[in-house]
Amino acid sequence: MLSLLRQLGRHAIVSKKFWLVPLVIFLIVFGGILVLAQNSAVAPLIYAIF
Repeated sequence: MLSLLRQLGRHAIVSKKFWLVPLVIFLIVFGGILVLAQNSAVAPLIYAIF
């Protein structure tokens, strides 16, 4: 997983596609929220937000 992020970072720098960086960060954060929402006491709060 870490090597995939490293390769994506290198690709963004070499091809000057800097718009990929915020997109990847958003996807990682959103995925983390979904994992937290599955089996925790935080789930009702997250469901109320969305």
